[in-house]
Amino acid sequence: MIWISLISLIFVGAAAGFYWKIKTDLFIASVGKGFFVAFDIFFIIFGAIFFLEILKEVKVTENIGFYLESISKDIRIQVILLAWFFENFLEGTAGFGTPATVVAPLLIGLGINPLNAVILSLLGNSTAGVFGAAGAPIKVGFGELAGSQLPFMASVYGLVGILIPVFMLWLLVKGKEDQKRGFFEMLPFALWSGLVFAASSIVTVFLGPEFPSILGSALSLVIILLSIKTGLFIPKRNSGFISSGRATPEIPLIKTIFPYMVLISLLIVGKVVLGSSGLSVPLAVKHTFSFFNPGFALILSGIVTILFYKVSAKIFFSSLKIALKKSLEPFLVIVFMSSMAQIMVNSAQNVSGMKSMIDFLVIGVRNAFLPLWTPIIGAFGSFLTGSVTISNLMFGNFFAVAARELNFNVDKILALAVVGGAAGNMIALADILIAEAVVGIKHREKDVIKGVIVPCLICIGLLGLIGLFSI
Repeated sequence: MIWISLISLIFVGAAAGFYWKIKTDLFIASVGKGFFVAFDIFFIIFGAIFFLEILKEVKVTENIGFYLESISKDIRIQVILLAWFFENFLEGTAGFGTPATVVAPLLIGLGINPLNAVILSLLGNSTAGVFGAAGAPIKVGFGELAGSQLPFMASVYGLVGILIPVFMLWLLVKGKEDQKRGFFEMLPFALWSGLVFAASSIVTVFLGPEFPSILGSALSLVIILLSIKTGLFIPKRNSGFISSGRATPEIPLIKTIFPYMVLISLLIVGKVVLGSSGLSVPLAVKHTFSFFNPGFALILSGIVTILFYKVSAKIFFSSLKIALKKSLEPFLVIVFMSSMAQIMVNSAQNVSGMKSMIDFLVIGVRNAFLPLWTPIIGAFGSFLTGSVTISNLMFGNFFAVAARELNFNVDKILALAVVGGAAGNMIALADILIAEAVVGIKHREKDVIKGVIVPCLICIGLLGLIGLFSI
């Protein structure tokens, strides 16, 4: 993957330099910004691996499955609780690939194989990305382009997310001896799980775009736990998907959830206290190192866990070493891909008089079918950059201008873009690499994308058709 991303960067860089004739200082600044963006993501990868290595050492992940069984012994329900509801909450409090990095190892603890754990965690790291970390995709990604209708329209179009738990369910039962019955008996619960989060987002969006992925996630989790408690949409009969049962846990519940309580607390406090503050880097292309980086919360949570469990210094240093080793390869890939994206965005500032590479990429979609193309372009932006927010920054102005020219409602077009970008998070290369790194697999990007591409295309296709007939 390193060589593919490097060669892609070289080709795009050569085209920008010799054909577009991008200004030299801007070219250098674009590569610099690509490095800085990747450096931000590096801290998340490093922090996540360090945190998870500590949890392995103190056997926390081994005990999560036991306590999930106290809620339900059905592994299908356990997976949806983690990969859907818990990930949605993590997306609201942190974003930036954090949900998949935290949840994928937990899924392995339930007995899911590493590849499927990555695929399931990426499926979950999707719909909540519409509002992302405290509304960043809309507030930061679109900025002044966003009108008053945009958050509500985004939550409505986000109803396609109802299908995500269904895709998770299908992956879980696929290849099993009784897969047809296993799927259809749990289908009502999967649909209900998707609807609960979507409805919670719509209800809370009126408070502002910061709330659906945080307050909406918390509300939906409470509702679904009550549903499980009352047996709503839960199959009555036993099946082959009941977990085998675990021995008595080695660690009490409070000690098992303590590291996650610390992590969530640090994420929330960090977001509230630090907000969007950061340190600006004086480049031709502006970049700000945010003081709130989920990686720091993960590292601090790991250190607090070490102190709480009284772990030896040897484990601390070995965890640091493992985290650094596993972080380097995905960091380099993200440097190359992020630099390529920045060059494409800034190629408009050239001496050739040509439009930017981005304009050439989307030149064929400025027509009556714009609502159909918009989610596809938004998803492509997330795939390329690993961020719904950056995807919106890349394409937002184009969408707004094209919508006005074609007499489309700007807020609806932008809403289609951000929901499409959230769906594209499933195939975001940066998130795939992070998730692979934390579960310890390498060079399986092709297999991971094969696992998520069909759900991604279905969601994007539905969005496009809805947009085409609703605008």
